[in-house]
Amino acid sequence: MYLGGICFITDRRLCSLSIEEMVNKVIEAGIRWIQYRDKEESRRNIYNNALRLKKITQGSKSILIINDHVDIACAVDADGVHLGQDDLPLIEARKIIGKKIIGISTHSLEQAIEAEKGGADYIGFGPVFYTETKDAGHPKGVEELYNVKKSINIPVVAIGGISLNNVEEVLKTGVDAIAVASAILKGDIIGNIRSFKNIMKHYRG
Repeated sequence: MYLGGICFITDRRLCSLSIEEMVNKVIEAGIRWIQYRDKEESRRNIYNNALRLKKITQGSKSILIINDHVDIACAVDADGVHLGQDDLPLIEARKIIGKKIIGISTHSLEQAIEAEKGGADYIGFGPVFYTETKDAGHPKGVEELYNVKKSINIPVVAIGGISLNNVEEVLKTGVDAIAVASAILKGDIIGNIRSFKNIMKHYRG
């Protein structure tokens, strides 16, 4: 599967739409990589939401990644799971999820190298800039992002505070994808996505 472009991260705190409405809208705008992240709902509700999102993404041939929950990703037959540094270890997740996609959140070059060695399919690196959507620590900046990108061979997804104002700085590092929540969900969702895609198309040709 192609792990590039824009990875949309759901966040129901940022707009009034339901999870399904949110995902349908971003898919309508051309995004084909959805990461379902929810830190507040019960595991039962996360499962139910993930099941509905699976139907949507399957119908549009989009990638669905479930944040944190390996078992739920397997139960709904999602395309994979994204794990943080405090979640189930990569080696154990691989035993459960098999050949499905595993992405790992990393916050240093050492963690990125370790994730690649451990068999991750991609890494998320950040926060690149300050972000309000998640307490992810001190911003790493584009220079450290560049160092990570040139040091590993699996896809690198930049995350954290990425906006229309700074996305070109991020793209200059050569990252494979950007992960965005706030800058898509605040305001005109389809217009925001169109603007991101235009910048990426112009910058990358």
